[in-house]
Amino acid sequence: MDVERLAIPEVMILKPQRVRDARGFFTELYSRQKTAELGLPAFVQDNMSLSEKTGTLRGLHFQTPPHPQAKLVSVLSGAILDVAVDARRGSPTFGRHVSHVLDADGGEQMYVPVGFLHGFVTLKPDTRVMYKVSDVYAPGCDGAVLWSDPDLAINWGVENAILSAKDEGAQRFADFDTPFEYAEAEPVP
Repeated sequence: MDVERLAIPEVMILKPQRVRDARGFFTELYSRQKTAELGLPAFVQDNMSLSEKTGTLRGLHFQTPPHPQAKLVSVLSGAILDVAVDARRGSPTFGRHVSHVLDADGGEQMYVPVGFLHGFVTLKPDTRVMYKVSDVYAPGCDGAVLWSDPDLAINWGVENAILSAKDEGAQRFADFDTPFEYAEAEPVP
C-alpha cells in the first residue's frame, strides 16, 4: 500500500494495490495489520452513503469526546471531493483544510484523524461512499460546522449544494468551541 501525506501531514491518502487480470481487478480495501503499522486506530464500524445527485454535500461533520471518530473514506461508485479541516486547538494548521478527489476508478482512500472536521461533495451521480470509523455513532456527540463558512475558504466547486437540514443550519467555525487539542506525535512511518 502506498501512502501520500497531504499538506496537513496527519491526513493521508492510502493507495491499496490493485491486481488486474482479464476479469477486472482485486484489491484489499482494509488490513488491520497494515493500518496498525501506519499508526492508524482500529476501526469499529463501517458506514455507507448513497448520493443520487451530483453536488450533494455532506459535512462538515465531527463527533466529540467521549466518542470522537477517525475515518477511512473510500468511494465504491462515482467520485467525491473529500475535505478535512484541522479543528485541533494549538495546531500549527488549525482552521486550515486539505482536499483530495477520490473516485471508484482510482481506488484511493483518505484517512481523516480525530480532531478534524470532515465533509465531501459528490462529483458524479449515484455516488456510494463507504467509510470506516474508529468509534460508534453517538447522537449526543454529533455536530457540524457550516460547509460554506467564508473563514474556512473551501472551494467545493459547487454553487447550489444539495444539503441536509443539519448541514444548512450548522454553526460557523468561529463559534465552534472545539474539544480537540493538538498533541505533537511521533512521526508515522
